[in-house]
Amino acid sequence: MSSEAEWEKVREKIAELKSETARVIVGQEKIVEQMLVSLLCKGHCLIIGVPGLAKTLLVSTLGKILGLNFNRIQFTPDLMPTDIVGSEILQTTDDGKRQFEYVEGPIFANLILADEINRTPPKTQAALLEAMQEKQVTVAGKSRSLEEPFIVYATQNPIEHEGTYPLPEAQLDRFFFNLLIDYPTIEEEEQVVRLTTGKESAEARSVLNTGEVTALQDATLDVPVPDHVLKYILKLTHSSRPTSEIADDYIKEYVSYGAGPRASQNLTRAARALALLRGAPHASVEEVRDLAGPVLRHRIIPNYNATGEGITVEDIIAHLLEKVEP
Repeated sequence: MSSEAEWEKVREKIAELKSETARVIVGQEKIVEQMLVSLLCKGHCLIIGVPGLAKTLLVSTLGKILGLNFNRIQFTPDLMPTDIVGSEILQTTDDGKRQFEYVEGPIFANLILADEINRTPPKTQAALLEAMQEKQVTVAGKSRSLEEPFIVYATQNPIEHEGTYPLPEAQLDRFFFNLLIDYPTIEEEEQVVRLTTGKESAEARSVLNTGEVTALQDATLDVPVPDHVLKYILKLTHSSRPTSEIADDYIKEYVSYGAGPRASQNLTRAARALALLRGAPHASVEEVRDLAGPVLRHRIIPNYNATGEGITVEDIIAHLLEKVEP
């Protein structure tokens, strides 16, 4: 971005976005910030949380604030790929001729909530993931582009595992972030109850439009990443790989597979976006450390030793952040 005036305009839009989000969404500041980071980076999120934590409300409210079209898809065992991407239906025209007409599926929106993505068979999961990766769908041999911005927030319920189809590791790696939503504090929950059980509730208003969201996504790419920050990102991801020369004994003992190059790419992009949201002139090590969990959580695979000793991927990430020096 060339001029200071353009940067000032971006800062004003970011401030307005954060102000409206804080007015409508109670608590979950960290999750909201991470969701906005993924949006600015054009990355998709996998959100894991128990039922009742307002994941649907959170995504739909963000859609309203950002001025984006929002669709929710409830994944079930009988959902077919055509239920998502659309299909061709035989129609009769006014002159009596019969022809196929394409009817768009719910995937044609800017913001998609894929609710309980692990409850649908792999064929349907693959249809969604193809749309996420290629930003297009193919029906009856014809490809149709999805309108930008296009972001998918997919949710999983960590409680129930019966009748589910876990996403393969290769497909999990396609998600920019893996976010964990926890219960609100008692003070936050009191505020939620007061806001949602009375006659009036806070209504989200649109402060951006699709063009302005796209402009913010472009502005993210102009945020500088100093060399020492990039070196720290590479050191962090390489230290997570048990075969790496710089991996310590802890990683070699408890990690089966470490984070790949996509983790380094996503950490760099995410650090730029978080710096932009925070009004910083460039990305820093602090942004990298704050976003290491969402980026690495689904890319580091603990081995049987870790499972047997109760060591989780969160413990491994904490170890990396403690041991890897900037």
